[in-house]
Amino acid sequence: MMLPFSVTGAAVALPSMASALDSSAGSGQWMLNAFNIGFAALPLAAGSLADRYGRRRVLLAGIAVVGVMSLLVALAPSMPVVDAVRAIQGCGAAAVLAAGSAVLAGATSGRRRQLAFGILGTAFGVGLAIGPPAAGALVEAAGWRSVFLLVAVMSLPAALCAARAPESRSPDRSGLDLAGLAVFTAGLAVLSFAFVEATTAGWAAPATLGLFAAAVLLVALFAVVELRRGDRALFDVRLFGRPEFLAVVCQPFTVTLGFVILLVYLPTYLQGAAGRDTLTSGLLLLPMTVPVLLLPLAAGRLAARTSLRAVLTSASVLISIGSLLLVTLDDGGSWPALALPLLPFGAGVGLAFGVMDNAAVGTVPVENAGAAAGIFNTMRIAGESVAVAGAAAVLTALTAARLHDSGLTPGTAAELAAQAVVQGQVPAPQHAAVAAGFTGAFHLLGLGLAALSALGAVLTHRALAPKERR
Repeated sequence: MMLPFSVTGAAVALPSMASALDSSAGSGQWMLNAFNIGFAALPLAAGSLADRYGRRRVLLAGIAVVGVMSLLVALAPSMPVVDAVRAIQGCGAAAVLAAGSAVLAGATSGRRRQLAFGILGTAFGVGLAIGPPAAGALVEAAGWRSVFLLVAVMSLPAALCAARAPESRSPDRSGLDLAGLAVFTAGLAVLSFAFVEATTAGWAAPATLGLFAAAVLLVALFAVVELRRGDRALFDVRLFGRPEFLAVVCQPFTVTLGFVILLVYLPTYLQGAAGRDTLTSGLLLLPMTVPVLLLPLAAGRLAARTSLRAVLTSASVLISIGSLLLVTLDDGGSWPALALPLLPFGAGVGLAFGVMDNAAVGTVPVENAGAAAGIFNTMRIAGESVAVAGAAAVLTALTAARLHDSGLTPGTAAELAAQAVVQGQVPAPQHAAVAAGFTGAFHLLGLGLAALSALGAVLTHRALAPKERR
């Protein structure tokens, strides 16, 4: 519950935080990106460390880092300080995610493991469901700092529970792939920074193009490093020779990609373009977040009665339908109109959450559960990290283009207005034009997400087919 709230709560608090700390568009965006980079880059390293030095030990260390850093964010005097602390907090979150999954895998088996991971998915759902309304209520009642104080408080019972978990480690004590870790983290950071630069300097700016080129080179270098290290590689590329493992590991790109985009940027849309208050914006997300709370346990049972293939394919189809219905989004629309796309979207994500983690660790021997959880969570959080940075750049560019084409807001003014509305701030004289531009940008983004999810449904259905049919 603590980890998803660290993401959704921060997104809801961003408009108030940006205003209170007088931050620029780039600095405000890095409040989200800094956390996601550490969260995305380190699950593999954390999983390997957990296998080597003890899964409970790494889990406890991660919980401590998340809690202490959240307290420091609540006390931070400026946005640059927030950005730096959030980067460290993301590293702790990676340790919690990878080591926590490995603890469950090592302590359970069979039906108990299926139940444990179903409860894990439900806990994530609770964090996602209560995140937006709880953060909205806290911001309205006590200010944005209270959101991060709550995460610090949540770390205390989490640490007490984790201290009672059984300790386990892998008999394989191979060394940590520091070269692979460094190159992967650098590539992800440069890619995220490229999206932020595109938001402020433009997509065709030399600095933006140079950063994208550097990111591509670093990803290629990472592939070369991992192939040369063989069995000692951070990323065991041999697992990708199994279609079923590949299908499960790639699920985050078709299942949670759009979900995290809506969790992060729909509250700012509702606060900025639609003019809703912080609490109402959080409550309006319930049609999407409540199914993520209710469905994970049912998804595990459904997969046992039917098949993993059927559940994951259905999840992608539902998400595609919800994404397509985003074209009905309107800044003046009613709650039922907003619920129309969010309900199928949330249902699809809820089904996937109940089976993805168990499916990922179930494809490898239990002694390598930490590494398997690390690979899966790296793919999941890396996709989400790129999505958060990329969606901001895309929404800003689409909104600015619409404002420029309308002739009401020319040139640089259009770009500045677009950057502000993506962070939930709209100048009153330009409200109608900016709201219309942001709404149109969301419509186009929904069409792109619908196409991606539909493709994911087709590929998942084929990859998880019985071997004789493949």
